Amino acid sequence: MPFSAEKVNGVMVIDVEGQLIVGNRQELKQKILEELDRGERRFVVDFARTGYIDSSGLGVLVSLSKKVREVGGELRLANLNDDLRTLFELTKLDTLFQIYDSREAALQGL
Repeated sequence: MPFSAEKVNGVMVIDVEGQLIVGNRQELKQKILEELDRGERRFVVDFARTGYIDSSGLGVLVSLSKKVREVGGELRLANLNDDLRTLFELTKLDTLFQIYDSREAALQGL
């Protein structure tokens, strides 16, 4: 499974390994929605081991961000490589998401 989750200091951290693409985006969506149903409200999605996100992957992140905010939660992104950071800047999604250079920075104050 390309996603693993662990609770760190009361925050659900989801690691994305490999790629976030049309073939696996629903797994990420399902994982976060399940955690929302369990009462989790604070999330960090860590892309330290991610090389590529396609448009459907971006779409699912936008959808999840909206759902998390609707219930008063927060979803932060961490460890985007240079290519992914450029992708978020070009699509203006860097204005929608709080993006951090490290998992530790993303967890601070959350």
